[in-house]
Amino acid sequence: MVTPRYFPFMGGVENHVYEVARRLARLGVDITVLTTDPGGRLPADELSDGIRIRRVRAWPAQRDYYFAPDIYRLIRDGQWDIVHVQSYHTLVAPLAMLAAQRARIPYVMTFHGGGHSSQLRNTLRGVQWSLLRPLIARAKRLIAVAEFEIEFWGQKFGVPADRFVVIPNGADLPPLTRSGREVSIGRPVIASIGRLERYKGHQRIIAALPYILEQCPDVQLWIAGTGPYESTLRDLAKELNVLDHVEIRAVPISERVRMAGEVSQAALVVLLSEYETHPIAVLEAIALGRPALVAATSGLNEIAGKGLATAIPLDSTPRQVAEAVLDQLRQPHVPPPFKLPTWDECATDLFTLYQQVVRESVCAS
Repeated sequence: MVTPRYFPFMGGVENHVYEVARRLARLGVDITVLTTDPGGRLPADELSDGIRIRRVRAWPAQRDYYFAPDIYRLIRDGQWDIVHVQSYHTLVAPLAMLAAQRARIPYVMTFHGGGHSSQLRNTLRGVQWSLLRPLIARAKRLIAVAEFEIEFWGQKFGVPADRFVVIPNGADLPPLTRSGREVSIGRPVIASIGRLERYKGHQRIIAALPYILEQCPDVQLWIAGTGPYESTLRDLAKELNVLDHVEIRAVPISERVRMAGEVSQAALVVLLSEYETHPIAVLEAIALGRPALVAATSGLNEIAGKGLATAIPLDSTPRQVAEAVLDQLRQPHVPPPFKLPTWDECATDLFTLYQQVVRESVCAS
């Protein structure tokens, strides 16, 4: 399983690989996670939770391109039955796919499509997709974590729908001692959950806050996350004179009960992101009975289309965002009960897929 980063680094892809790799090992898969260590400070070879972790150096150390030539060597020279490439965003993916192709090892890919805060990187996406197209065309399966990805990536890479399989991300909400549908008495809290990046859209809810406070002066905004955009968000809140109503604070990923408890107390959960594939944080909030307001983009729009959240256009003005928030505070759209997919189900589906791909490869040879 090849991924640009792995624990102790934090992020959506890192968490996905961590959750499924451990479960695949318990299912009897002899699994190696091949990843990078740009700083060269982590063990090069480590065994953890039944998983072998191989880390190679990547350059440049302070950038997220992850040019790591040893990825190619370790895949080409290894006796792997299957290679699973996790995310396409960096130079790790083409190196991994090229090595697997040259070594005649079947490979599959999960896109983990997402946004990026760099305008240059977003502008170059088309060039990147063109370079990846022949490698992706040779993948045995392409794994989508949301239904909309089949059409989206199918068109981008010219791949027919029957080459895709949908395996959603899992979730592992801890049980709460109460229903999670009761909001605590006091100042209503709006929770904006996600990594602190520009494309995540936290600035949109901060910009709307002055208009929200005109009609609901006790509102508190909790931005739950960490990341490089934090100082910009604080500066914006200060400029708009709403800093006293904004709290930027992450809950450690290991403290699942605490996170579920705090989210279940929110009057409204928002995610006004430019791009999300399968936003677990919002889905978990919905599963806790929280109303959600999202941008009408990508996987968020898919959630809204199922009646689980309320969507507004991404280009809504701050006043329009405020009106949508106030509508939800007055008459919240409480989502119907629904069952989140679990990480156990995700790992089991991946195991089934691996077995199928390996059998096909053996028969073809």
